[in-house]
Amino acid sequence: MMSHEGDTIMEDDAALVASWRKGDISSFEALVNKYQKRMLNVAFRITGDYEDACEVVQDVFVAAFRKIDAFRGESRFSTWLTSIVVNMSRNRCQQIRTKRMHEPFSLDCPSSGDDCPVHDYPSHAPSALERLERKDLHEKLQGCIKSLAAEFRETIVLRDLQDFSYDEICTILKVREGTVKSRLFRAREMVKDCLKRAVGEL
Repeated sequence: MMSHEGDTIMEDDAALVASWRKGDISSFEALVNKYQKRMLNVAFRITGDYEDACEVVQDVFVAAFRKIDAFRGESRFSTWLTSIVVNMSRNRCQQIRTKRMHEPFSLDCPSSGDDCPVHDYPSHAPSALERLERKDLHEKLQGCIKSLAAEFRETIVLRDLQDFSYDEICTILKVREGTVKSRLFRAREMVKDCLKRAVGEL
């Protein structure tokens, strides 16, 4: 059941969408500003690459602008938008895999990761060593999530990192609730096992 806050968000978004459909570009810009950061986070968690995620999100808002008539208001606007992000992130990952299959392997090619977002830490300023340890753990967690098969990675990102409800995840992934719960359980177990191995290397 949707909360009062959820109802308010849905109503606010519906008003912006209605205004956007009438030609008010500022309403579209308001929705972009409202959801851009969250959509970028979803795309980054799925693709594992910040630049790829930025391109995905840019394409997502272009697609949303062109396909707004496909949004019927049966779910939250953010749920509809996230479904586009997930689909485009899947396509991006597939394109990367296909490209890599046709590229010669080079030991000189540096691994990506320098463009990952910088995370803010509390104002009490942990020591440099603590920051390095947190950064290292965060990178290991992201690596474990990235190593999951797409269906598990998408599910754990949407539920545990983005806090979507089971109903919303069912809508986004177009699967039943039992499937979502099963995938989530397996994804959590795989990430837990992966982190145990990774932390043991510290």
